[in-house]
Amino acid sequence: MRTTNVKKEAYHLLEKLPDGATWDDLMYEIYVRQSIEAGLEDSKSGRTTDVKEVRAKFGLSK
Repeated sequence: MRTTNVKKEAYHLLEKLPDGATWDDLMYEIYVRQSIEAGLEDSKSGRTTDVKEVRAKFGLSK
């Protein structure tokens, strides 16, 4: 994962939430952010599988 100021990024997530947000809302936003960053890092590092390979493996049509 890229090195960022986690406190600053968390603050930005909080700013975007509505006033009536719950702890679950905040946890969901953190989870989504973390998942996206992990996926981008996997992509940059070549830890992905081409869609054609996945379709062939599971016998799915194009």
